[in-house]
Amino acid sequence: MTLPTDDAAEFDAVTRREASSGLVSYGTPVVLHDSSRSRVQLIPFYIPRSSGTDLSVKIITYLKQPPPNEWTVVEQKAVSLNEAAARLLLEGLKKHLAVSEQAGDGEYIVIRADQGTADFKGLDPVAVTAALARVLSRPEIVRHLATAELSDELVVAFRGAIRLSEMRSAVASLRSYLDSGENREPVYQEWCKKHSWAFGNAYVLTDSVRDLSPGDQVDLLMPSVITGFRDLVELKRPDMPVLLYDQAHRNYYFSAEVSKAIGQVHRYLDILHEEAATGLRDHPEIVAYHPRATVVIGRSNTWEPDQRRALQGLNSRLSGITVMTFDQLLAQGERLIEMLSTEKAGLVEEDAPGLEQLEDDDDYPF
Repeated sequence: MTLPTDDAAEFDAVTRREASSGLVSYGTPVVLHDSSRSRVQLIPFYIPRSSGTDLSVKIITYLKQPPPNEWTVVEQKAVSLNEAAARLLLEGLKKHLAVSEQAGDGEYIVIRADQGTADFKGLDPVAVTAALARVLSRPEIVRHLATAELSDELVVAFRGAIRLSEMRSAVASLRSYLDSGENREPVYQEWCKKHSWAFGNAYVLTDSVRDLSPGDQVDLLMPSVITGFRDLVELKRPDMPVLLYDQAHRNYYFSAEVSKAIGQVHRYLDILHEEAATGLRDHPEIVAYHPRATVVIGRSNTWEPDQRRALQGLNSRLSGITVMTFDQLLAQGERLIEMLSTEKAGLVEEDAPGLEQLEDDDDYPF
């Protein structure tokens, strides 16, 4: 019989009868194949146990042979499967049926929704995360998640998986910009605005406000996670020089472009400290107290170790200002992702059991 539902699912009547031996019962045979020459049937058997009833199946192949007057069906061979084997057969059919509905060869991930677990068996974690992120971003899934009562652990797991995928995509975009020779400052300003986590876990999303006073506009204002006080970021072009070498004194020094940027942010820091000590005019929520500044400028992908040490030393002599290159920003983003992805990270037992935790909580970007 067929019941009218939205999906028009069909329901068949199943009969269970006692066998002549009285020891087991059997159900209505299921014809798997029937042609003019052969027939394949599945016969279920119900075997009583002290703990319940086991299901066993027998698959029988018949041949149709023509006697002198009419066709007869003769059993050719049979295969019996106990309950464990029958369940494996069922799961295998379900899994491969799902794969058959997809176009093309490749690696597929099939998740058993009834148990909420999946065995990925050596699959690339990046590929698994990306696949799950694509599934969870489907509109019908998003609508369900918005209304479903999910456990805190599941919500955190979903959020973490999607966030990690977004971070990888963002870092790939930044690397692509740099590799392609993109030097337009607005491109990097937009990237940093969307992905302020690359500057470390100390900051949350950037402010939309950029005007400190008439004529003074910063590239980015970022609130501290802990205090809420604002720091600022000034972006310059990747094609600008960062360090120059003084042959006479055998030392590196900041280029004119970096020196100008330092002077610029020095002015911004003074204005921000004065104007936002109790909140910016018209924006009282934006408060700054002894703010710090980060200048991002130039490239360092071809630097020698002594150049990296020189920048570290020069930065240590600055007060409240840090100069970094776009390659260092890229490396910092990659390091954050690596720390989130590493299998050696500890487990957050109290807040989110089963999720990875960074070795140092201060490095957690969200």
